[in-house]
Amino acid sequence: MTETQVGIANPAVIDLFAVDQKSGDVLLVMNESRPWTGGDEQLHELQEKFNTYASFVLDGEMTEAHPELKGRAARIELRCDHMPSDEAVALLQAIHDQFELQAIKMEVVVLGGCGDQCSCHPKPPELSAG
Repeated sequence: MTETQVGIANPAVIDLFAVDQKSGDVLLVMNESRPWTGGDEQLHELQEKFNTYASFVLDGEMTEAHPELKGRAARIELRCDHMPSDEAVALLQAIHDQFELQAIKMEVVVLGGCGDQCSCHPKPPELSAG
């Protein structure tokens, strides 16, 4: 029996599809639990996953399958356990810019926190032995 890949490793599947009750947006979520290695394969998987989601929204598949969603804004959210690598951030910025032209919102949520790579969390004071 083979194990089915999940998250961005499986670009053919939309990981989560729902309506955000607060905003009314159609929410399409993709998950990435693996650390960001900056490798070409992972970046290619990320791009393919975004292509699948964009196609679902822009080609009318979403409203064909769910006519009640016609006229709602779409938001694609990447939920990852680790802060994306510099290479992934550059790709995500380019994808964001393209989606913005198509009136599709895009967000990246780092579930495991940003770690040491960001300045959004204050660093704890250093302790000195005295």
